[in-house]
Amino acid sequence: METVILFPAIDLKNGQCVRLEQGDMARATVFNLNPAAQAQSFVEQGFEYLHVVDLDGAFAGKPVNAQAVEVMLKTLKIPVQLGGGIRDLATVEAWLDKGITRVIIGTAAVRDPELVKAAARKFPGRVAVGLDARDGKVAVEGWAETSQVTVLEIAQRFEDAGVAAIIFTDIARDGLLKGLNLDATIALADAISIPVIASGGLASIDDVKAMLAPRAKKLAGAIAGRALYDGRLDPAAALTLIRDARRS
Repeated sequence: METVILFPAIDLKNGQCVRLEQGDMARATVFNLNPAAQAQSFVEQGFEYLHVVDLDGAFAGKPVNAQAVEVMLKTLKIPVQLGGGIRDLATVEAWLDKGITRVIIGTAAVRDPELVKAAARKFPGRVAVGLDARDGKVAVEGWAETSQVTVLEIAQRFEDAGVAAIIFTDIARDGLLKGLNLDATIALADAISIPVIASGGLASIDDVKAMLAPRAKKLAGAIAGRALYDGRLDPAAALTLIRDARRS
């Protein structure tokens, strides 16, 4: 259980901290006008690693909310993983130079797997792959398009590439507080050697308990979004569970 991490999520749209429902930009709820303040709040709650997504960047294919991310990086003392609009090696390098601990490559992992492999070779342990699934098939371009390949097919491409983690999101559950799709996530984790992080739908402390159950022993963690923002998940209780699991 040493590696299990609960990542609080900050999704950026128009420089603001929002949450979407099922990845739909038209169904966005603004939770904080100041993403850096939100990030600092998560640090004060005891979180050890922040998950940030440039939503506008995911659609544009290039960084859009860079200013908001850079302000966060100047104030934070915890590691940050960032996804959204990272489609070439220059963007990967630029973000890592600015202080991002780990970049997440999503659309380009489907369209240009060689980019992921090159980035992972050049920056060992600092490149993750974001695989977002709709009915088992990987969605790209900010979830606006669904490909014809499965999550497992894409993940297996990177088995020996040195990828730090696969972040697996069930789009049907994202932002809806329906609970993590642990069956699919655990099946993926059991089928590959790359650490897998669960995302999409985390709703309560029960999801955290399930993530720490013996059958989920290969999971590297989970991402929490709306449940933290609307108070359904008590950060102190969740982090205590994880710390206790690590000790045992």
